[in-house]
Amino acid sequence: MVGFRALKAKQMEGLMDEVFETVSSMKRAYVRLQEAHSPWDPEKMRAADVAVVAELRKLAVLRERFRRSGGRKKSGRRRGGGGGVASLREVVAPYEAVVDELKKEVKAKDLEVQNLKEKLESVAALSSNGSGEKKTGRSQSKRKLGIQAIAAVPTPELFETTMVQVREASKSFTSLLLSLMHNAHWDITAAVRSIEAATASTDKIHNTSTTSIVSAHHAKYALESYISRKIFQGFDHETFYMDGSLSSLLNPDQFRRDCFTQYRDMKSMDPTELLGILPTCHFGKFCSKKYLAIVHPKMESSLFGNLEQHNQVQAGNHPRSEFYNEFLGLAKTVWLLHLLAFSLNPAPSQFEASRGAEFHPQYMDGVVKFSGGRVPAGQVVGFPVSPGFKLGNGSVIKARVYLIART
Repeated sequence: MVGFRALKAKQMEGLMDEVFETVSSMKRAYVRLQEAHSPWDPEKMRAADVAVVAELRKLAVLRERFRRSGGRKKSGRRRGGGGGVASLREVVAPYEAVVDELKKEVKAKDLEVQNLKEKLESVAALSSNGSGEKKTGRSQSKRKLGIQAIAAVPTPELFETTMVQVREASKSFTSLLLSLMHNAHWDITAAVRSIEAATASTDKIHNTSTTSIVSAHHAKYALESYISRKIFQGFDHETFYMDGSLSSLLNPDQFRRDCFTQYRDMKSMDPTELLGILPTCHFGKFCSKKYLAIVHPKMESSLFGNLEQHNQVQAGNHPRSEFYNEFLGLAKTVWLLHLLAFSLNPAPSQFEASRGAEFHPQYMDGVVKFSGGRVPAGQVVGFPVSPGFKLGNGSVIKARVYLIART
């Protein structure tokens, strides 16, 4: 009898050791699952999720072994075994509560994922059914991001498609900003002259004229030029010069793979939701930097009557306003284009037409269309509107320019 009790006690101790070991392993796996959320790493998330589930199953098996053990038999004489049973119950009980809570969290995440999949499918169906229809809202261009099937490898064609999205988002944000200027009773002509002066200064051209080269109904092109120049500044550097990183030079192959992985992960994400979770990620810092560069305090105060959005951005947060949401649509397209640029080998070569340059149709596209569809002789660049790119396959994405007659 004594030998039997000793054997049962030894078995119970072994079972308890397994319980402690399994719970410790589950804790480590759950920590890895949390760490995989920041920075976002889908592969690590999947691996950690599998590990957590495996440990939960193992714990369930141990619980079943405990329930079927002889320690549950009602016998007042088996005090040694009863003590072990009571101790084991005390150990297992809190972890059973943790397991139940984890199961609830997993179920909630599954529902969230399913909901997002359904949204993506419905938007994709809407896109395929009405791809030829004209856009009816300013935000539609950015909503189209992530609709298309995500490519398996980076290609020049994918870069060209993304550049089209950049231009659509740029036009949309410019249109919103211009309408706000009109509502705030801005002197649009004076604003355009200021932009032209800044462009001339950047191109090292001395211009003393007080007359704008842009007609009143073409002010949107000058404003888009200003926005494009600000948001593309630093595009040639791997982090837009937000830090001194040289990863693209030290380990170029790995850096290209990492950039395309980030592109694939981010393409279908809503930038507002992403920044709500990770406001100070690299993309978040990029958005803050570019917003403050484009919308200076005097401009925001004039447009909205306060500096609420400016203050939020400076504090590292991201406003939930319609205006900032529209800006995020543009910022996301440029960020995706940048990731693609550093995914390609060779990387695209950026170029921009300078003020006063001769018009070259193979490298430039005029934003104002002429009658007959052909640019008349004697036209030169009044100012660049958006940059162009030379791609590794030999194709060229033309720079958009505002043309004027040579004087």
